[in-house]
Amino acid sequence: MFRGFYQLTSAMLSHGRRLDVVANNMSNISTAGYKADRYTDSTAFREVMFNRVGNKNKAVTEEIGPVTYILAPDQLYTDYTQGSLEETELALDFAIEGEGFFAIEWNGEVGYTRAGSFNLDEEGYLILPGQGRVLDADRQPIQLPTDKIFVDPDGVIYTETNRNYLATLGVFSFPDNGELERNDHGLFTGGQAQAGENYVIHHKCLERSNSNMVQEMVAMMSAQRALQSAAEVTKIYDQVITKDTTELGRL
Repeated sequence: MFRGFYQLTSAMLSHGRRLDVVANNMSNISTAGYKADRYTDSTAFREVMFNRVGNKNKAVTEEIGPVTYILAPDQLYTDYTQGSLEETELALDFAIEGEGFFAIEWNGEVGYTRAGSFNLDEEGYLILPGQGRVLDADRQPIQLPTDKIFVDPDGVIYTETNRNYLATLGVFSFPDNGELERNDHGLFTGGQAQAGENYVIHHKCLERSNSNMVQEMVAMMSAQRALQSAAEVTKIYDQVITKDTTELGRL
């Protein structure tokens, strides 16, 4: 009986965590370059085979099936699949098709993002608003004299009229994206960054979030129902135990 409390409580905690992840994905549906988080859980202990014994002959047993004790968080990982590309016709919008991230100088450090909705600050530096300056292929801030630019598929920036070279957008990839961690500002940090290769830069475009509203809604409803079911069964367990202890006290 008490084992059931452990199972149900762990399940409620796990489903609550799943709801948090789904809610975060849904709130970033419209965030350019956002990569959805995925949540999986597993059992904290190995499965145990339960057997039923006979009423009279205890030597005769029958396997009921495997039972796990506690459902526990297993992994929270980021889905780096390509989001859809959308034309914006804005001169400082960029999208990466393929592998790689833009590099942003953030609080003296470098963070990485797929969001390419840039702007120019008062000094003419290319920035990701609210984050920091965009870096070039040499990890230096990009300063542009104008927003009238032409950008080729390799990320090389020229003036729009006479095609004078201005800078090259830095695109960096990682041997294992699983080593990256998302900070509180939505930038990825960690890992061994190297010059990107398998990518195409789309000028005046943005990569949209790879979160799918329909899938997230289905996941949310499934987690909500599972959480509610576990809560209801917990109430039943509590009522049964209360009744048992009351009856035992009368004996």
